[in-house]
Amino acid sequence: MAILVNPDTRVIIQGITGKQGTYHALKMLEYNVHVVGGVTPGKGGQKVHGVTVYDTVAAAKKEHQVDASMIMVPPAGVLSAAIEAIDNKIPLIVIITEFVPVHDSLVIRNMARKAGVRVIGPNTIGVISPGKGKVGIMPGYIYSEGSVGIISRSGTLTHEVSSNLTYKGIGQSTCVCIGGDPVKGTDFVDALHLFRDDDQTETVVMIGEIGGAGEELAAKYVIENGYPKKIVAFIAGQTAPAGKKMGHAGAIVSEGFGTAESKIKSLGEAGITVVRTLDELLQAVQ
Repeated sequence: MAILVNPDTRVIIQGITGKQGTYHALKMLEYNVHVVGGVTPGKGGQKVHGVTVYDTVAAAKKEHQVDASMIMVPPAGVLSAAIEAIDNKIPLIVIITEFVPVHDSLVIRNMARKAGVRVIGPNTIGVISPGKGKVGIMPGYIYSEGSVGIISRSGTLTHEVSSNLTYKGIGQSTCVCIGGDPVKGTDFVDALHLFRDDDQTETVVMIGEIGGAGEELAAKYVIENGYPKKIVAFIAGQTAPAGKKMGHAGAIVSEGFGTAESKIKSLGEAGITVVRTLDELLQAVQ
């Protein structure tokens, strides 16, 4: 069945008239995603690849059923765009934008949880259920339909692992890039909970990295609740020096906290299969 995205998911793109919004709208249409509208204030009535642009989310929702919104606006505009989507009760909001102010991300996460809305990101490539649909900017051809669910903090590693699995003939149910920022709308525990009840998913792959406590909290969740499916985990940044940010805003080790070793230890104690390399990950999943 997969999670979050299915063949019937109807999507709007907030920021569709921008360069990236226009490009990825086309790629989503080519993947047979139901892109029912776009939103750019002041540009209502225009068309992008045949998709009608609206001035507001409310205007788009008045004309269409909207199941998800992909936000591709500059960092300073993300908060207002997300609030608009939340206020209009869009069930799934995927925030692609990087460099969103931390305080704005906190506000978005708090509002979304109170409203019962699912937010993925910020700083994410999005979500894809191969063969069914996507709300994101990943190249669909490197993904294939199957039974491995992926939860990742890294977009690049989501691509890498999925592509390698596809090459080996191992398909994916849904790939969820939760994002590389310190504050996320959806974390490892949230995604594990979603995959738990998905009948298509047989194995879950966690791609973590240094910084934060998301992986440790996932280990705690598994210990306290048990987990009916095999979990394989890889932690990026095993040789990263303390105090240096490594690519993502959330990828930083501070005074021993958030180290690769602490995450590997916690996950191992939860009975999760932890691998040291991506080659080992492929072998563990097979």
